[in-house]
Amino acid sequence: MREYLLVFVVAAVMTYATTPFVRWLAFRTGAITAVRDRDIHTVPIPRLGGVAMLFGFIAALVVAKRLPYLSQIFAGGQMMGVLLAAVIVCAVGVLDDIRELDWVTKLAGQMLAAGVMAFYGVQMLSLPLFGVTVLPAPFLVTLTILTVIISSNAVNFIDGLDGLAAGVVGIAGLAFFSYSYLLSRSYDPPNVFSSATFITAALVGCCVGFLPHNFHPARLFMGDSGSLMLGLLLAAATISMTGNVDPSQVGGNPSVAIFLPVVLPLAIISLPLLDVLLAVVRRTRAGRPPWQADSEHLHHRMLRIGHTHVQAVLLLYLWAAVVALGVVSFAFVDGWWPVMFIILFAISAAVLTLWLPRWMPARRL
Repeated sequence: MREYLLVFVVAAVMTYATTPFVRWLAFRTGAITAVRDRDIHTVPIPRLGGVAMLFGFIAALVVAKRLPYLSQIFAGGQMMGVLLAAVIVCAVGVLDDIRELDWVTKLAGQMLAAGVMAFYGVQMLSLPLFGVTVLPAPFLVTLTILTVIISSNAVNFIDGLDGLAAGVVGIAGLAFFSYSYLLSRSYDPPNVFSSATFITAALVGCCVGFLPHNFHPARLFMGDSGSLMLGLLLAAATISMTGNVDPSQVGGNPSVAIFLPVVLPLAIISLPLLDVLLAVVRRTRAGRPPWQADSEHLHHRMLRIGHTHVQAVLLLYLWAAVVALGVVSFAFVDGWWPVMFIILFAISAAVLTLWLPRWMPARRL
């Protein structure tokens, strides 16, 4: 755990320390988010925050490679694939932050990054359905690329309020880190050092380091350079764990063990994934392209209910934590306690979501 704590701290400190430089760079390159009809902010805000988080992730990689135990995850070359993919998708995001790329170019960049990851071995090896199901390699590579695209765009869609995407991804990363670390401790022999656990530790560190600059009122947005990269790293951890673990290794609640490796990744990104699905259905029914932006996302609706900016973000954090951490608890806690946890906190979150604006005076924070 000490090595993971060091990785977390290094990623957080490097991200936090380099963000002012990236903010200056955003002004110099013209990467400024103008005020549009669908936006919440009222003044132009610089973006490119993903570059600072990339610096944080690279620093975590450099440190991990020199640690006595974590260095073993670099033996197979998979971490090089994750790094190259992160650089590619961040570069695509940087170009979009500066020049507004069309959706086809951005999708091509995501596919290229996912393909590079798969080439270096970060891909599904099997599906944990009804035991372990091995499918043809082309299908698994396609599924790997699709996972990256869905995860990257899910994070991109939810990046609409100050600190929202970074906080939700941080919570998702913490949930996945907990699952991966506790699961690997149950191996025989135990081995808690894996690429999935490392990626999530570094991912949470990058989010924590960026949040002080990005929480309301934000001084810097992560932009597509950040949202696409965070989504890719979350997908990389998901792919590394989901396609390489036998469900029979999951302890605690055996009745859900066989389904957990499939359900958990969906639960972890459930909030941004729900936003994507609702947006696609909403825009398609209206006769618009699915990628055409609007002001009907979950966070927009929270504001229309009457929540302040900060209230909406914190409540969406709560919803993300209820689902992600609640589902993780099924893996390691027997009985009805996980169900009671989810029900109790879901009711609390629902009550706050619906009634908090009536209990507190409306202040635009």
